[in-house]
Amino acid sequence: MLRDEEIREIQVCLSHYERRRAALPEALMIVQRSRGWVSTEAVHDIAGIINVTAEEVDRIATFYSLIFRRPVGRHVILICDSVSCWIMGYQPLREHLKTRLGIDLGQTTTDGRFTLLPSACLGDCDHAPAMMIDEDLHHDLTADTVDEILERYA
Repeated sequence: MLRDEEIREIQVCLSHYERRRAALPEALMIVQRSRGWVSTEAVHDIAGIINVTAEEVDRIATFYSLIFRRPVGRHVILICDSVSCWIMGYQPLREHLKTRLGIDLGQTTTDGRFTLLPSACLGDCDHAPAMMIDEDLHHDLTADTVDEILERYA
């Protein structure tokens, strides 16, 4: 069940759109910001508020790669696998991250600290290779800088 604050935020969001359906991505992000991911129960609750089917909400939720439909770690690492990042060292960086965290792409560390996901492009091609942790963009990465960066996210 959605919290009162989440419902209020979604209702405010709805007031900004002429068509209620247009508020779906923002409604999903409101829930995700609050809970870290969007459960099936939340999908049904959002559908009721916006007056669409749960299937429509789920289609939008699964279309956007940054809306998580299952629990993720406290910090989500998006490692950019664009052409620029591949040229500038994506593969060794990806392998370093996988080894350092003890997980593969799409997995979460056993302590729930990090989830490692690929990203089609982070838009930082002139500073490749790049990764994003939560909402922080990190670029010009090496194995050493990655280790330093990971320590900041306790």
